[in-house]
Amino acid sequence: MQTDLPLQHDFSLRQLNTFGIDARARAYLRIDSVARLEAVLADAALAGMPRLLLGGGSNIVLTGDVDALVLHMAILGKEVIGSEDGCTLVRCGAGESWHGFVQYTLAQGLGGLENMSLIPGTVGASPIQNIGAYGTELKDVFHSLTVYDTARGALRTMGAAECRFAYRDSVFKHAAGAGLVIVDVTFALPQAWQPNLRYGELAQAVAESGLASPTAQQVSDIVVAIRQRKLPDPAVIGNAGSFFKNPVVTAAQCAALLAAFPALVHHAQPDGSEKLAAGWLIDQCGWKGRTMGAAGVYPRQALVLVNNGGATGAEVVALARAIQADVWERYGVRLETEPVFI
Repeated sequence: MQTDLPLQHDFSLRQLNTFGIDARARAYLRIDSVARLEAVLADAALAGMPRLLLGGGSNIVLTGDVDALVLHMAILGKEVIGSEDGCTLVRCGAGESWHGFVQYTLAQGLGGLENMSLIPGTVGASPIQNIGAYGTELKDVFHSLTVYDTARGALRTMGAAECRFAYRDSVFKHAAGAGLVIVDVTFALPQAWQPNLRYGELAQAVAESGLASPTAQQVSDIVVAIRQRKLPDPAVIGNAGSFFKNPVVTAAQCAALLAAFPALVHHAQPDGSEKLAAGWLIDQCGWKGRTMGAAGVYPRQALVLVNNGGATGAEVVALARAIQADVWERYGVRLETEPVFI
């Protein structure tokens, strides 16, 4: 293989996935500009090698070594670019830290992202998963994004409709999004900001703080404190945050479950469906704090699977499958994983 690009071969991905799984990539290249992305995609010497796009590695489980060229998206830059329809527009490069970007917007006096503080990962990955926390989803503050369309060999802009956002989902997780590489994202942050305290746990924490009219920064600080209390720091204990989606069932299914399990934690949705608390289901099946090999369920939050030291991707997958089987057997509810298995 002859190429002028600075590839690294047999590259350890341990520091590039928050689970801390020590898988190796056949080759690795840091993408810090659109020009470099275009160069690697156009390189004839690499045409036959499979490619894997990687951001912060916070939403993947590496099940083994990666026989591919890993393209690590590291395009930086963030700026306020204007205003539109009562919102301030802020653009951010795909490689920027999500939490770092949230803090940047707050430092500019802009609210809107504070409920999603401390979510791990990069800005470029955030639309793929339509990340969300404490009553706010990315789609609520999204304006547009820029992708490099590998089929066309050109950049193009996509709005919210094209992105097809849904609960922890978007077009980028489906065949229609194949070949679209996100290079930057633009957010529309409300100039007439009001705190979003619809989520009960956050509202209670704000009330307990004694803040009658919290600022966006203060809401962010409270969210950070809640997350640090409940969730492990990936730098200390390998994890990918919430491992399972909260399952959505019909009102009739929820009513039947409530008849058998009156303490079932559920939340009514605008369309009449009910969202169940996956963490509660897992906890009730006795999984909180249990381990399988070096993989385990976090003792403080049953929704989080962790690497207790040296866990393989296969161990994490086996643990997830065992949990899914138990929840299905007891409740007849299928749990879907949030991270992507690679």
